[in-house]
Amino acid sequence: MITAEQAEAAFPDEVVTSAVTRLVSVPGLAGRVALITIDNGHDHTRPSTFGPQGLVSLNTAIEQAFAAEPVAIAVTGKPFVFAVGADLSGVEQIADPEVAHLIAETGHEVFRKLTESDIPTFAFVNGAVMGGGLELALSCHFRTLADNAAAISFPEVFLGLFPGWGGTQLLPNLIGADDAVTVIVENALNQNRMLKPARAAELGIVDELFGSADFLEQSLLWLAKVVRGEVRPHRREIERGRAWDAAIARATSLVDGKTKGASPGASKAVELLALAREADLGTGYAAETEALAELLLSDTLRAGLYSFNLVNKRAKRPAGAPDRGLARPVGKVGVVGAGLMASQMALLFVRRLKVPVVLTDVDQSRIDNGVSYVHGEIDKLLGKKRISPDEANRLTALVSGSLDKAAFADADFVIEAVFENMGVKQQVFAELEEHVRPETILATNTSSLSITEMASKLQHPERVVGFHFFNPVAVMPLLEIVRAEHTDDASLATAFALGKQLKKSSVLVQDAPAFVVNRLLLRFLGEVLTAVDEGTPFEVADNALDPLGLPMSPLVLMQLVGPAIALHVGETLHEAFPDRFPVSDNLARFVRSGKTAVWQWDSEGNQTVDPEVAELWERGERPSTAEQVRDRALAAIADEIRIMLDEGVVAEAQDIDLCLILGAGWPFWLGGITPYLDRTGVSQRVTEAPFLAEGVASVPKR
Repeated sequence: MITAEQAEAAFPDEVVTSAVTRLVSVPGLAGRVALITIDNGHDHTRPSTFGPQGLVSLNTAIEQAFAAEPVAIAVTGKPFVFAVGADLSGVEQIADPEVAHLIAETGHEVFRKLTESDIPTFAFVNGAVMGGGLELALSCHFRTLADNAAAISFPEVFLGLFPGWGGTQLLPNLIGADDAVTVIVENALNQNRMLKPARAAELGIVDELFGSADFLEQSLLWLAKVVRGEVRPHRREIERGRAWDAAIARATSLVDGKTKGASPGASKAVELLALAREADLGTGYAAETEALAELLLSDTLRAGLYSFNLVNKRAKRPAGAPDRGLARPVGKVGVVGAGLMASQMALLFVRRLKVPVVLTDVDQSRIDNGVSYVHGEIDKLLGKKRISPDEANRLTALVSGSLDKAAFADADFVIEAVFENMGVKQQVFAELEEHVRPETILATNTSSLSITEMASKLQHPERVVGFHFFNPVAVMPLLEIVRAEHTDDASLATAFALGKQLKKSSVLVQDAPAFVVNRLLLRFLGEVLTAVDEGTPFEVADNALDPLGLPMSPLVLMQLVGPAIALHVGETLHEAFPDRFPVSDNLARFVRSGKTAVWQWDSEGNQTVDPEVAELWERGERPSTAEQVRDRALAAIADEIRIMLDEGVVAEAQDIDLCLILGAGWPFWLGGITPYLDRTGVSQRVTEAPFLAEGVASVPKR
């Protein structure tokens, strides 16, 4: 186990989570309870985490608890937070394999004392609990949970790791292998999906839910009943035969499908879950320790931590955003257009802002359909009990439609989501300017067109801003906020403030064709389509990027986005940069035919090329290998990123990474596109320089 001196040397800047033991009397118990509270109280801006010094402190507190000879030992956290895992900021500093092994081993040694205690041990999970914090709770014999806990998850696989302080061994033996696969693997690979308290209780992760107002008191009274033998928490019978095999098969399929083998942490999680079926804790923990020590020094983890820092730090302080004090309040929103995208935006605005939202379109039937969609989605939320009947009634009353744009006269923010045509959008803005106040912000959800040109004929072009959502609007966290040539700081500041209210992560982008995400996606999609046009089999070209572990292949992504949209954005980019963005005649023919997908799937999930697509696609006689397609696609992306940075489309390479992580689902464990290109040498080969400073998202020299 790590010593206090070694711990301080390993993480000199650790924000230490201290553990304090006190003895408390509980009605109905003859002896006292040793209550351990974990709290990084000197820093209330961040939740409690475990670095090596924190583990040493917890170990001391546990030893003090045992020495007091209590009738029970309980662990709880500071207000609203139990613990959220390892101190990730310190992990980046690890360069010594021996230190990595020692830290991995120490977590097991400390937590295991609670598992193997002859004295009953309890975790009173009073708030957010993730990663190592959840493993600490699982290491106790019994668990209670506050019914308002904000975050419950194992995020490790999302970051390129696995739960390495007992999670892969304890959880499947508590709730069964299949549910453990859901929590550890499936949820993590689905953008770190969280568990709600009721679901955690339903799965058996915790034994009881209590209200937050008197959570500690209720938990102590329940502890007394358990100690006296009046309550015996249910433990499910674990099936270790075919059900376990099926769970591991499902986990393997999930990892293969989501990561294409590119995330060693995800693969190791599956291996350790399989081991947990028969292994004792000593064997299982030793395997976790060895694997964790190796991954702590890996490229994958450094990449995952780089992504984590982008999303949790840079995204919250957008580079180049104006002073927040310039932002104006938004008390009413207008949406021009009532199609699916516009209706999704209207729903988001009314849910987050709780202000009047008015939709308009070219005819009443479209407006009615748009308003009905929003009302229907509110009804679904009510049916799922995600909102109360009163809130549902209020939200429904706030959404209306109007054929007359005069309904926007008192709106503070109006966004258009009409047909992607410059003339149409200019006409919409001209009509709006006749009705809205001079300070009303006019926003556009265009995915590729020039916002400067869109605003060029207005009396007040300074209030026009790009506000580019990604589909589906409610799910995708990125918002590209685009500054046109004349956009003023007040309008931009209001857009950023609004993005925050909508719970989106906003990135400032200068007005350039297709902005960031679509420009880069179309650049590499163009290379894949060109390879197919030249004669490369669809299967080879589409699977060429599998080693990156992207969430979907290029042709499947094109199907999701819509081939017509991909063609339109491609044509816009071709007009701006004809040498780098060719337009495939085959893609144009494909769109004209009405086809929406290259691939088709049979009832057993087998994927084949649609014969009609194969027939209409004219092929050359210069096929490439998968490696050649991958090389040219990565080279094209590196080239385009360098051009975009030189043009000042975003402030830094980190903003491009943030856009692709949040807007295109680029895996956390790849660390964004630019560190990947740096690590693999593509950026140096193509652009003669890395994109990031040495050491960023890479393993430190040792």
